[in-house]
Amino acid sequence: MRRVVYSRSGGPEVLSFESDAAIPEPGPGEVRVQLVRSGVNPTDWKSRQGGKPGEPIQPARTPNQDGSGIVDAVGTGVREAWLGLRVWVWEAAHERPFGTAADYTVVPERNAVLLADPASFDLGAALGVPYITAHRCLTCGEDMPLRIGPGALDGRTVLVAGGAGAVGHAAIQLAHWSDAVVIATVSSPAKAQLAGAAGADHVIDYKQEDVAAAVHKIAPAGVDCIVEVAAAQNGALDAEVLGQSGSVAIYANNGGDEVTLPIRPLMASNARCQFVLLYNVPYVAKERAIADVTAAIVDDAVGIGAEHGLPVHHFSLEETAQAHRAVEEGIVGKVLIDVIP
Repeated sequence: MRRVVYSRSGGPEVLSFESDAAIPEPGPGEVRVQLVRSGVNPTDWKSRQGGKPGEPIQPARTPNQDGSGIVDAVGTGVREAWLGLRVWVWEAAHERPFGTAADYTVVPERNAVLLADPASFDLGAALGVPYITAHRCLTCGEDMPLRIGPGALDGRTVLVAGGAGAVGHAAIQLAHWSDAVVIATVSSPAKAQLAGAAGADHVIDYKQEDVAAAVHKIAPAGVDCIVEVAAAQNGALDAEVLGQSGSVAIYANNGGDEVTLPIRPLMASNARCQFVLLYNVPYVAKERAIADVTAAIVDDAVGIGAEHGLPVHHFSLEETAQAHRAVEEGIVGKVLIDVIP
């Protein structure tokens, strides 16, 4: 089996390629997936980098949480009906050595999800981290529904900061599918085109426009939900544009690790600030996200590629280090590793 591993924390250079590793066997309650695609997310390079470069990691780990492929073996207690099914996997590498940058991965049965038609393996490998995170951001507000889908966000306005990123892209698509009015902020005309292609109703270039004024023209009473990638930079703005009982879902620390918020305006609107880290999200919320994302796939409401607002960049398994470097350097679009060309 081919796989990529790292045995110490650090930059992309710690990733090494192996061509003759043993194929893992599924244990009780597990399935083995022959991978076709592996998705790379910022969480993957951050996990590889660790808190201190050079720290030893034993056993060696294969990176990447997301992937897609075909179930080819099951452990005891798992139905053989899984065999041969197309699936997408999520949290493959969380506290486990078997990530998706390999020919095979082994995951708990619940971490393999049927890849419904008409989804491609490319889309399947792009679902896990971005879409489950986006779903949580759209549903964690006190006045937001726990489930989304057609009509669920009718009458609500969602502001997506960083609409050209992977989570931002997923949030736009899911909110648009659920009939919200979607506003996205971006940093360039090229990214504005991507956010529009994803389904944003209004796109604001924050380098060229007064975001607060533009948002208030669209939503005079304020927005109901903010999907926030850069709270350190946007804290005051978020407070200014948030509506009554609105929520700010903070899923990343782009632009800084500390945020300053104006207390009185947020008190006046009974606002909620919800921090979101996928791995610690309650499992029941992840179950709801998986069910809703699957429904969106069946409705052909989500997609990747430039025509859907998220360009795709392909790397070979041997190029996993370059793929990680591309994500770390902020490439626009989705980075996928073609385990099977």
